[in-house]
Formats: sequence, C-alpha cells, structure tokens
Amino acid sequence: MIEQHISTIARELQLSLHQVRSAAQLLEEGATIPFIARYRKEATGSLDEAAVASIRDRLAQLDAMDRRKATVLKSIEDQGKLTEDLREKILGAQLPGELEDIYLPFRPKRRTRASIARERGLEPLAVLLFAQDATLDPRREAKPFLDSEKGITSEDEALAGARDIIAEWINENAAARTGLRTLFTGSGIIRSRVLAEKEKESIQYRDYYDWQEPVAAAPSHRILAARRGEKEGFLTVHVEPAEEDALLLLRTLFLRGDSPASQQVENALHDSYKRLLAPSLETETMQWAKGRADTEAIQVFADNLRHLLMAPPFGSRRVMAVDPGFRTGCKLVCLDPQGKLLHHETIHPHSGAQSSTAAGARIRTLVADFQVEAVAIGNGTAGRETESFIRSLRLSENIQVIMVDESGASIYSASDIAREEFPNHDVTIRGSISIGRRLMDPLAELVKIDPKSIGVGQYQHDVDQTELRKSLDDVVTSCVNAVGVEVNTASPQLLARVSGIGPRLARNIIAWRDENGPFSSRDALKKVPRFGPKAFQQAAGFLRLRNAENPLDASAVHPESYAIVEKMARDQNCTVMDLMSKASLRDRIDPSLYVTEEALLPTLLDILAELAKPGRDPREQFDSFSFAQGVEKPSDLVPGMRLPGIVTNVTAFGAFVDIGVHRDGLVHVSELSDHFVKDPREVVRVHQRVNVTVLEVDMERKRISLSMKLSADSRRTPATGEPLSSPPSRNRKPSEKKTVFNNPFETALKNRK
Repeated sequence: MIEQHISTIARELQLSLHQVRSAAQLLEEGATIPFIARYRKEATGSLDEAAVASIRDRLAQLDAMDRRKATVLKSIEDQGKLTEDLREKILGAQLPGELEDIYLPFRPKRRTRASIARERGLEPLAVLLFAQDATLDPRREAKPFLDSEKGITSEDEALAGARDIIAEWINENAAARTGLRTLFTGSGIIRSRVLAEKEKESIQYRDYYDWQEPVAAAPSHRILAARRGEKEGFLTVHVEPAEEDALLLLRTLFLRGDSPASQQVENALHDSYKRLLAPSLETETMQWAKGRADTEAIQVFADNLRHLLMAPPFGSRRVMAVDPGFRTGCKLVCLDPQGKLLHHETIHPHSGAQSSTAAGARIRTLVADFQVEAVAIGNGTAGRETESFIRSLRLSENIQVIMVDESGASIYSASDIAREEFPNHDVTIRGSISIGRRLMDPLAELVKIDPKSIGVGQYQHDVDQTELRKSLDDVVTSCVNAVGVEVNTASPQLLARVSGIGPRLARNIIAWRDENGPFSSRDALKKVPRFGPKAFQQAAGFLRLRNAENPLDASAVHPESYAIVEKMARDQNCTVMDLMSKASLRDRIDPSLYVTEEALLPTLLDILAELAKPGRDPREQFDSFSFAQGVEKPSDLVPGMRLPGIVTNVTAFGAFVDIGVHRDGLVHVSELSDHFVKDPREVVRVHQRVNVTVLEVDMERKRISLSMKLSADSRRTPATGEPLSSPPSRNRKPSEKKTVFNNPFETALKNRK
C-alpha cells in the first residue's frame, strides 16, 4: 500500500487519512465491502458501502497508473534516454493523458514522414528553422541538403521534409497537447451527420442526421446513441473546437515573430494540427466523452437495478403463477410457500367460450386443492387479457391477482441454472415458476438472471462491459447482504452473493445441507468443507437461521458480538430472547457501559437496533397494485386519460411506465414534475407506483407519451378519468431553434412544448 495513494484518495473523497487507510487495509486483507460497511465501522469511521467502493476503485486506478509508469520508465531506460529530470516528471504525472504526453516522444513509432526526413538528413535544417532567427534565409539554408541519391532535388523538398520534423515536434510537445486537450474537452463541439446513402435505412437515428452540441454538455444518452449509429454504419461522428482557437494556442507556444523561418514553422504548425494533433485529440476526447457517458449510464442502470431488486416481496405464501399466451395457451403452475413446484398444466382461456369455461373451472379446482393465496400473472403477451379472465372468475376476496414484470424470465428459463433446478420440465414451465417466485421474493429470483437481461438499463450494450459488470455485481451483492439470506432454504445463486462465500463455497453449503439436513446454528457452518475462519467472519452476520436454538442466529448481530449481547442480558437478569422481545429491557441498557476496543458506540447502537427488530427485512411492505380495468391495449388509450402505472425503467431523458397495455409509455423529463427536473432519479425510481396522464398515442410508431405533472389533471374529467372531448392544450411556445435528442419519441415530446 503506497501512502501517497492514501493521501490522494483522502483529499479527493474528502475523508480522513485514517478512514482511507483502514478501509484500504481491510480490502487488502480480503474483506468485502458489505462486511466493512456493516461490521467494521470503528475502523473506518462508519464509511458506507459507496465510500468503501470508491476507495477500492480509486486504489485500482492508481495501481494501474503505477504499473503504466513502470512500463514507461523501463521503455525509456532501455533506449538509454532516461534522465533524472525525466524520471521525476514521469513519477509526478497525475493523469494518464499527462503521462502519455511525456512518453510520446520516446514511444516506438512506425515509419512516419518525420522519420523519413530524418533518414534523409534533414533534422539539422529543421533545428535551424525552428530557432526562427530573423536573419535566416530558409531557401539558402536548404541548398546544402540537396541530395539526389536521397531524393532531395529541390529546396522545396528539403524544406518540406524539415517541416515534417517540426510538425512532429509540435505534436509531441506536452504543453501543446495539454492546452489543446483542455480546448477540445472544454470548447469542443460534437457533431454527427448521416451518410447520404444510409438515410432511408437509419430512421431510428433521424435525430442525429444533423446534430451538434458542446461535448462537455452533451448528455450521456445522446453521446451513446450517436456512437451506436456510427458503429452501425449510419452516421459519422466528430468532435473539435474552433480551428482558429486551436491554431492561436499553437502560435502562442511556437511562433517567434513573422520572419521567413517563422513562416516555415507556421506552415508546419498548421500541418501538425490538421494531420497529427487534431485526429489524436479528437480520438482522445471521444474516449473521454464516452467514458463520462458510460459512467452516467452505468450509474443509472445500477440505481434502477437496486430499486428493482429491493422491490417488496409478497412473502412465503402459496402462489399460482401463469405465463399467459393466446394460441399456445397459458402455462400454469402451483407453488408451495418455499417456491417448490407442486403442479403444472396448460389452460386455454382465450380459445373460445367452451375452452374458457373449462379453464375457469380448472382454476377454481386448483385454487381449492392447493389453497392458493395469490395468482401471479406475467405481464407479457395476453397478460392483461388473462388478468381480466381470472378476475372475472370472482375468486375469494382473500386471493390477490397480481401482474408481475416478467423481464428476463425467458432468459432464466433457458439457462443452465434453470435446467439444473428443473431438468424434467421445459422452458415454458420454468418461466411460469420464475414468475411466481419473482412475486414471492424478487431478490431471490432475480439473482439467477444476468442483470443486463432484466431490462432496466440504458444503452447497456454500448458502455464499458467490464465496468458495467463490476457495478451491477456490486449492486446485487449489496442488496443480498442488506436483506440477509436464510441459509437453510437459499439457492446456490443467492448464497454465492453473500459476503465471503462465492459460487464454490455456496455449492459446498448446499451439498452439506442436502446430506446432513438443515443447519442448526451458525457455528455449524464451520463443518462445511472450505468454510474457514476468514469466510465465516465475512459471511456469518449476513446468514440467517430462523429456527436456531440461539435467537441471535436469526439476526444481523455478528457472532463476534454475541458475548456483548449475552452480557447485556445477564446485567438485566433476563435471557437473550427476553432482551429481543421486550423494549422495556432494552431501554434500560446504557451502551456506553459495553464499549470495548473492538466494539465502540456505532457497533453497540447497531446491536441494540437489531435486537429491536431481529432479522428485519429492509424492503418495504408489499402493497397490491392493479391496472385500470378496461384499458388493455394501446388502442384503448385516449389523450387525457388518467391511469395508474408502475415505473419500469428510469433513463437520463425520462421514465418508462407500464400502464397495462403491453407497451410502456414514456414520461419525458420535462413531464415528470411541475417544477424543473434535471435528473429523473430526483423524482421517480424503478417499481414506483405513479399516476400518469396520457398525452399522445402514436399508433404508427408504437409510442405512448405520458405526463406526471399535477397540472395534467386538468386535462381529464375529474370524476371519471374519461378523456376530454378535445385533446389537451399543448401550450405551444413561439418556435425556437430545434434541440435534437437521442430518439424520435423523445424529440417529438420535446418539440411539442
């Protein structure tokens, strides 16, 4: 661990040296982020998971920078050109671009125009010209360099070669590149144009046919959309500042008057910018913009995923799950409270009156036979129609009928995990099981699916896949450990996400459980092969045993703190169970009396909070939701309707809302609230229940625009929610310069205002 890095990170994150050093030490020892944040508050000064993750990521970046510096130093040293001054510059470089600028003159090169000129012996002439002596005559100085054998037959050829060398010097000048880099990122304009022959087949990129915007201000989704269009061969994308500004900067650095020699240098300067500097810095700026866009898009995806994984669970109850379909029928399964498959069959409620009657009778029978407490219906094709059918059966009012987002269920059903769980059932049955289990416990089921397949991201296939995977893995791990895992019923996929466990140890736990029966205590986990002291320390606090002899085994109190709780109980002349069940006993405890070197007040307060609600689930209580009856397809929508919906995805330009018509509507960021909203995440989150007003239905383009503005209430008849006789006023403003957005639907919404 390098102390300099600790200082850098502490300064950047505005943390104390002690906090950063302690977190870094724990990470180096193999501690996980959830464990550090939950059980090592004394060491880190109560850093949360986000802060610990930032320390981890920055340490990795600085370590990568150190490795690159070592490579650069070795390369220059091997060339015999490393000086102490150069070594200090390299070791002092703070940014990757700064380091690469220093290295550029020494980087091994392919054969260039400058290297060819050097081979012809023109470097001394370049030195003379670059000095820009006011009395120097370039053509006279070029004559001694004429050499027909080297292909230099005129003064103009000699001067051209010398300018090539000067152009390369300018290109490799660190000050020039630093100044231009600032100009490109601060004042550069990103532009996209459609390729003439691709206009008809690239309609999805219509907003980018002639788009430009300051690269520093361009939102991530527009940058990613334009780059995707370029990658697919429909657009060209460039970024550059005003050329005169760039040339002025270079003139300031390199020109010394207006002598004939200076004119040669200026010609070289123009050539260097257009041929070398501008293309190089454009590529670098596009990478910078892409990195910034990736970071924002990944953060949006991570936030959405967290809200989806932490959606309220219906709980361990008997569920009938239905994967709807028209022609092929509805695949139906019955599950016990632990999600075990009890029964499956196919019904055909949408194949005529006779089949519908038979399907209804069959559902009533199954509901009675399996004591069903809820019916979960996938929200895909035929979902709303199947919901209406089941509601029409008028089952017991105690049986809830619930629509479930089935995004990713088909991915799961065809996966190796699903085949291992249900080897004797086909993908349709597995999909139905996944829908039912997703209602019972969204987190436990969704951990089996690649997060990218869940459908809550924005341009997830265009961003850096390594960074995306790391971020999403962090979110899944964080959510699993925040909720805790019942070790005697958890799947291997869920166990693998527990702090300190991983896939291999998870399989060992399952194997031991299958062979020996349920674990009776946390301590019994130590009998599992490869479940050593380190793994136990990291995992134990996040594992739950609901019916263990020691009630603390069902809580988030770590076994290393059991002795503290037992002492609290002895001091109150009661049992640990009494302490957990009686607030009056806990209220008498003074936590300061139990402070030790290992357990300070933060840990003691956490223990008391856990004793009050042992094993508490941080997720919200489940609340049943229903879409508007009679509104089941886009053609049922009319501008002005006010409808309930569920947010399915949040992006940088707005939120998508499921209103039960098989196609999500978009609430553009400008329609999220009556006050200005810069980031949609300020207002909405995935799985949030909202009320929206239908603004527009574009049947041709299959787009639905919605509003969450309170003022939109005036666009409907208050008592019934029925549409007004005429479309709502659009409050059109005087025509302004058109602003282009990343997709036609977004543009249509924005330009309407």
